[in-house]
Amino acid sequence: MQYTDVADSALQRDELQDLIGRHSGPLRLIGVDLSGVDLSRMALDNWVFERCTLVQTSFLGSRLEGTQWKNCRASLAIFEAANLLEAQFHSCDLNNTRWQRSKLSQATFTQCKLTGANFTHCASLGLSFSETLLNSAFLSGLSFARSVLNNLDFSDSDLSDTDFRKAELVDCSLAHARINGANFAGADLRGADLSGFRLNDAKLFKGAVISKAQASILLSELGLSVA
Repeated sequence: MQYTDVADSALQRDELQDLIGRHSGPLRLIGVDLSGVDLSRMALDNWVFERCTLVQTSFLGSRLEGTQWKNCRASLAIFEAANLLEAQFHSCDLNNTRWQRSKLSQATFTQCKLTGANFTHCASLGLSFSETLLNSAFLSGLSFARSVLNNLDFSDSDLSDTDFRKAELVDCSLAHARINGANFAGADLRGADLSGFRLNDAKLFKGAVISKAQASILLSELGLSVA
């Protein structure tokens, strides 16, 4: 796919629309500052965003299918109700972003910061995260079933009603997460940090596999030890 490069500038919505009018294909924005700009309901399918500043930028209801986001700073950005099918995010700061009701099927997040992000009510079939901070995020109802989850920090996040069936967690943290209604049947939690949970929380992990060390921590509350 051929791109038209736009580099090292600060743009407003009307300037971006002018660029779209003058170029038939997708744009590749490199080092462009769009902080606080309202880009809601724009058609930006297959665009590439590299090292862009997108703090508080609004993509509400925008078409962002097949987009690529690399090393962008986009804290507090709004992606609500956007179409992000097969979008790829790599090494982006997406802290406190909003994704409610967005279409995220087959989207990928790698080495990203998503602290406090809100993913409630998303279409998330095939959505994947790797080596990503998701602490204090809102992930209620998402499905990670049959996935290998690598180096994810879910600490203090809302994982209520989340599907972890037959998932394998490798170097992950569930510390102090809210997991009411989550399904862990067949999940391998031996590579997860379960600190902050008490023995009476153990029923929430029904059907999961945990290690002897994890079981010992839970049982220690009763003054028991596993030999």
